[in-house]
Amino acid sequence: MCGRYIVVTKIKEIEKKWGLKAPSGFSFEPSANLSPGQKGMVVTQQAPKEIQLMRFGMTPHWSKDGKMFINARSEGDHNSDNDAQYRGAKGILEKPSFRKPIRSQRCWVIADGFIEGPEKVGLNQPFCVYPRKGDGPMIFGGIWDTYQKGETVVESFAIVTTAANEVLRQIGHHRCPLILDKESAMVWIDEQSTLSDVTACMKVPKAEWLNAYPIDSAIKSSQMNGKDLLKPIGDRVIKEFEYEVYQDIEMFGMGETRGRKRRDDQLSLF
Repeated sequence: MCGRYIVVTKIKEIEKKWGLKAPSGFSFEPSANLSPGQKGMVVTQQAPKEIQLMRFGMTPHWSKDGKMFINARSEGDHNSDNDAQYRGAKGILEKPSFRKPIRSQRCWVIADGFIEGPEKVGLNQPFCVYPRKGDGPMIFGGIWDTYQKGETVVESFAIVTTAANEVLRQIGHHRCPLILDKESAMVWIDEQSTLSDVTACMKVPKAEWLNAYPIDSAIKSSQMNGKDLLKPIGDRVIKEFEYEVYQDIEMFGMGETRGRKRRDDQLSLF
């Protein structure tokens, strides 16, 4: 599952990279620990050029109790072993909570990384998982819905997941967010895409896209935030270059200048 993720890139950088526009008055606080119930940035099929805020944790429009789904398995009830080589049916198409959104309410979820831990101990042993190329925010495949109870209307989203790639398996976790490359991202957001086009996007992310390092378990509290939560406390899962821990963290910051300076022996965090 993916229950915590990171968004620290400035809005203007996101707009530039993905050809998007935030509406007038748009406000979003960078987060090292974006948790269920909090607002995240999404882009929907219905407004494919606009950044919106929705609650992380999707409640289906027909829900009686307001239950939230933070993730939606692309395989649905299939692939119980979470086999990365699974090529069978995409059960998400038939699940009552997801079958309408996956057809007509898909979205991008903008993220700089995510937090995950071993399946058995979870965030008692967390890792920061991030894109290795350091070229700005990733796009997770998501779905969204609108829930209304009385006068309250809530737009909310869930992150679609796949089986784990090699990086996540080295951490000891069995699932991974659906990470979309540029081509798949455009298919995902296109209202004209067929179901076969959409399901073709539901692939286990390539291992070379990601790396991870251990961080302090303080991040398991959804009330905690700040760049110090992402300070490495051990080695990266895949060795890249030697690096100085705090300087890496300082290179992006919570609302700080996100430097692009690199040394030959140092790779920036994101």
